[in-house]
Amino acid sequence: MRGPTRCSGSLIQIGVRAMRIGKRAARGDVQRALRLGIALLSVLLCTLVHAEELASWRDGPVKQAIIDFVSAVTTPGSAQFIEPPQRIAVFDNDGTLWAEQPAYFQLLFAFDRIKALAPSHPQWKTQQPYAAVLNNDMQALADSGEQGLLKILAATHAGMTTAEFRQIVLDWLGSARHPRFGRPYTELVYQPMRELLEYLRDRGFKTFIVSGGGVEFMRPFSESAYGIVPERVIGSRVATRFTMRGDKPVLIREPIVEFVDDGPGKPVAIDHFIGRPPVFAFGNSDGDLPMLQWTAATPGPHFVALLHHTDGDREWAYDRRSRVGRLDQALDQAVVRGWVVVDMKRDWRRVFAFEGAAQR
Repeated sequence: MRGPTRCSGSLIQIGVRAMRIGKRAARGDVQRALRLGIALLSVLLCTLVHAEELASWRDGPVKQAIIDFVSAVTTPGSAQFIEPPQRIAVFDNDGTLWAEQPAYFQLLFAFDRIKALAPSHPQWKTQQPYAAVLNNDMQALADSGEQGLLKILAATHAGMTTAEFRQIVLDWLGSARHPRFGRPYTELVYQPMRELLEYLRDRGFKTFIVSGGGVEFMRPFSESAYGIVPERVIGSRVATRFTMRGDKPVLIREPIVEFVDDGPGKPVAIDHFIGRPPVFAFGNSDGDLPMLQWTAATPGPHFVALLHHTDGDREWAYDRRSRVGRLDQALDQAVVRGWVVVDMKRDWRRVFAFEGAAQR
């Protein structure tokens, strides 16, 4: 069962309605009892449909808030109805759609690339920041600062064509394994968020990734992992230039960061690439705050949410003091502004698909 639906009613309300049906039938008011019965059946069916589509979300205020908002803005005649072209939903990637610990996965990709390229660059054994990566010396790497990271990115993300880089990313995703879970990084996608993305698209929303990660790093797997086509992936990017290799035209990736799609860069990128303000925005860190603020300031109905990492057993628990995905100012703003805060431990039945069937 697909399409816009509007559910209302708890189990208690359903029980009350069932009692009314019985009383009216007993009084001989069969027609009214039948109408009430049909309404009750609709509520039950609607509840079952939503339970199936958002199976990894626990029943409660957060799941209900999602259902209520989506139902209100997709039901024709509703005071909050939003026309399909305006149903723009934006999602951060790292820490929102997939995990981001113990470090952003693109950074781990860069580290693996340094190690793979090291035999061709023997000087790296004594040159920072490459030596820090080769020796797994995270303190020395941190001491190299932003310039050190830029050197690593230049060495691992530039100097090849866009097609060559795409294949390098796909090869890494196919072979690399997460240090804690021992699984491919694409298996660290959050199952509840996959369900949410599909739930929105089934109701006429266009879903976009708006991430600080590199756009060419995310596009090779975005469609298979999230159902988000490459042209709806917005991210940080390096400069590229057109040239000819013999008689073949190619785009070469330059060692120049052209745009950082993080913090205030996110609303700028949304306006530039989408051209419409979002009505649904989901993030997990202070880097997403400007995107959430901009969405919340959009006239008309909107939904703004933060994912709070609170599950140290199934994933990680971190927020205000984390060096990765810090959630501090945005968490305060969520409380003040009444944004939805998803508590991973409380609101998700399961985190990853490999955990097995969702448990109640």
